[in-house]
Amino acid sequence: MKLFVTRIGATVGATFLLAGPATPQADSLITDSTNLYGAPGLIDLPTAEVAPDANLSFTVSHFKNTTRNTLTFQITPRLTGSFRYSAILGYQPGNATLYDRSFDLRYRIWDEKGLRPALSFGLQDFMGTGIYAAEYFVATKTITPRLRVTAGVGWGRLGSANSIGSPFGTRPPLNFGEGGKPNYDQWFRGPMSAFGGISWQATEKLLLKAEYSSDAYAAETTRGLIERKSSWNFGAEYQLRKGVKLAGYYLYGKEAGIQLSFALNPRVSTVPSGNETAPLPVAPRPSRSSNSAAWSTDWTGDPTVQPGIQTATAKALAKDGILLKSMSLQPARAEVRIENRRYMSQPQAIGRTARVLTRALPASVETFVITSTVGDLPTSSVTLRRSDIEALENAPATAMLARAQISDAAGRPAYALTPTEGLEPRLTWSLAPYVTVSLFDPDSPLRGDFGLRARAKYRIAPGFELSGGIHKKLVGNLDSAKRLSDSTLPHVRSDFGLYDQQGDPALEHLTLAWYARPGKNLYSRITVGYLEQMYGGISGEVLWKPVDSRLALGAEVNIVRQRDFDQLLGFRDYDVVMGQASAYYTFNNGFSGQLDVGRYLAGDWGTTVSLNREFANGWKIGAYATFTTASATDFGEGSFDKGIRLSIPISALTGTPSRTTSQTVLRSLSRDGGAQLNVEGRLYDRVRDSHRPDLEQRWGRFWR
Repeated sequence: MKLFVTRIGATVGATFLLAGPATPQADSLITDSTNLYGAPGLIDLPTAEVAPDANLSFTVSHFKNTTRNTLTFQITPRLTGSFRYSAILGYQPGNATLYDRSFDLRYRIWDEKGLRPALSFGLQDFMGTGIYAAEYFVATKTITPRLRVTAGVGWGRLGSANSIGSPFGTRPPLNFGEGGKPNYDQWFRGPMSAFGGISWQATEKLLLKAEYSSDAYAAETTRGLIERKSSWNFGAEYQLRKGVKLAGYYLYGKEAGIQLSFALNPRVSTVPSGNETAPLPVAPRPSRSSNSAAWSTDWTGDPTVQPGIQTATAKALAKDGILLKSMSLQPARAEVRIENRRYMSQPQAIGRTARVLTRALPASVETFVITSTVGDLPTSSVTLRRSDIEALENAPATAMLARAQISDAAGRPAYALTPTEGLEPRLTWSLAPYVTVSLFDPDSPLRGDFGLRARAKYRIAPGFELSGGIHKKLVGNLDSAKRLSDSTLPHVRSDFGLYDQQGDPALEHLTLAWYARPGKNLYSRITVGYLEQMYGGISGEVLWKPVDSRLALGAEVNIVRQRDFDQLLGFRDYDVVMGQASAYYTFNNGFSGQLDVGRYLAGDWGTTVSLNREFANGWKIGAYATFTTASATDFGEGSFDKGIRLSIPISALTGTPSRTTSQTVLRSLSRDGGAQLNVEGRLYDRVRDSHRPDLEQRWGRFWR
């Protein structure tokens, strides 16, 4: 499986190290705890506990021949999801190591209340090879603020020791085929066993745990990988610092284990505040009665006024990382078009622009129209009354939102906007290090490259952008991939190892793109050239997205040819016409969904379903699954394409405002079925953050 890190490969680990602790339950002093599977639990067993909403943790555990690496996310206050990559030495024939990927889901049915314990049920390793497959119901009760008791029943691995019967019938043999599919025919079937344990918060930082396990470790003991002499496990967990814990365990009467865990919450800042400059204060106008001359509109007859005001405004905004694209001044109304190049939150850029305008514009100007743009593409207009800005500077940001008018920015106003000259360079470029990492490959858990990447963009004319990128590896071992593609489908992605081996240096992309607004609520893009690492051609897209709507609809058509493995200027003999129709929807609580239906790179037809949870500070965590006409046998190992997406804002690490993010995609394998084109600049992500649903979610930073 390949994990792509576009900016800083170490962002995830460094951000976890800066994390704060999860908030304990109000009625308990016991801190949150994870088990050897990286999920809320005791030692090797689950509990009914849940982490705080949106909590994200990464856990590494090891004991006799077994290492587990787990990423766990509290998807909602009741739903927990985990992705795990495990290595079991000697498990395979010939004493080879088994590298296994597994997913867990857990749902809290009800919370603890009075004498009633909390109750959860879970599916552990619920699809795939089923090495760790188990299902369970578990209850947890807080006895005292420092003591918590857990009891439950389990099936699968958790029903393999000291069984008390098979109430729901025989568990059929696992038939995972190519893997990656839910093992629903096994769930809650076969032998059932009871398990339980306690946790005691001995000190503020030390948590002691004991449990009676119902996992017989049958496969491991049969292979001589572990000795199991007892069902009892004991452990101690110590908080090294905020969000970082170290645990040690004595397991099954024989083995010793160790675990290191990191936790953070994307809803909470992980770095101290104060690393960004304070905005300019609002400059209130004098009262009309005390200084009527200041409110005069005589300035409109002086042709030098607007150029002077525009230059001063542009320079003030530039200090805040905001580009003033154009301006129009009327006696009582001003419109500015801005491009936010610094802040993850668009309302923060709008708020800072409004503050600057109160200081730069004559007193007669009462209405501010602040139009957001991406490049030369206008996306929305926010209309504010200057008197509201003056009156509400120290009020909650929601008060300002209630007075703001948000509208579409299509077309030009009746009066002309004057472009700001000299502040927007036509050519921008960068030279920076890059890290590309491959994690969880079936043959090698970690490979990576480090090198230099050069990128440039040239603005030819309004709406037209010429851009390119090239990289040169300095050190790394991505080219050591051993597995050659065995796919029966066209090798549209599975030959990635050959691209890694021969693409040094590599032309990442070289494209000419045209962005336009063909009408109200409409956006369009046409991109021509070397579109991505493996494909070149033509990509066209149109998007319907009303500024007030949670719903957006789009369509994309691509005519592409596969590039040579050396990633220079040549092409191979494979070409395809593909694309999709897409629907996007923004739900409550930061959730957003996307549905794509169409044709994929291998010529298969199908659909991709994506669900993301996004936070006002720029974090995004999500998952996707693709189902196509390519059968599980044609797809190969994993049965269908699926994965987890993680987007981390660099500002979460540095505390300094930045729109840069580290994008990570974890997928089972890079296979050919359901493969999509990776073209830059797709419309939905370019325009949505300045539309009402996103503006409302992040409006709390308007006065920041």
